[in-house]
Amino acid sequence: MTHYYPVHPVNPQRRALNQVVTILKEGGLIGYPTDSGYAFGARLGNKDALERIRRIRGLDEKHHFTLVMSEFSQVGQYVQMENWVFRAIKAAVPGRYTFILRATRDVPKVMLHPKKHTVGVRVPEHVTCLALMDALGEPIVSSTLILPGRDQPMDDGWQVKEALDNELDAVLDSGDCGTDPTTVIDFSSGEAVITRLGAGDPAPFQ
Repeated sequence: MTHYYPVHPVNPQRRALNQVVTILKEGGLIGYPTDSGYAFGARLGNKDALERIRRIRGLDEKHHFTLVMSEFSQVGQYVQMENWVFRAIKAAVPGRYTFILRATRDVPKVMLHPKKHTVGVRVPEHVTCLALMDALGEPIVSSTLILPGRDQPMDDGWQVKEALDNELDAVLDSGDCGTDPTTVIDFSSGEAVITRLGAGDPAPFQ
């Protein structure tokens, strides 16, 4: 049975966050809120959790997983950025964007696009999401919690728990969540290519 942790949207209880962190560190797969709907979350390097996400969502090996982090200063450790890309991303975060870039060696190969060696990175603007990452002390490997047959992420924690009971190890619910997926910007070709229009304003990248 999936553990369910409701927390306050402004001051999420540290005890609940620590319990979710323990589940992540023990190899668990969670559902958690962001500013662009719910997301699957796992610890960096958790191959089993990535396979679980692929199975639940019906994804193939070319799916871009995303490293969700609490600060822009962490981004450079995991992806390669030219100066103009660095400036463009820095100006846009925190926000409802996912950026696709070539990964550094700090990213496990199992996370990468098999041919492009790219990965997504994201710095959200959501109290509970940021508090969870701060409690964990490292980025969370994520994928938008969009179930097969749907085109929008789930946005209600209790519904996530009911829909995926026994599929997830925990659901973190703070009651406040975005309803649209992120806007995805792919920089891997050397220019900004918008591959998905979502909640983030695309104008700065057009």
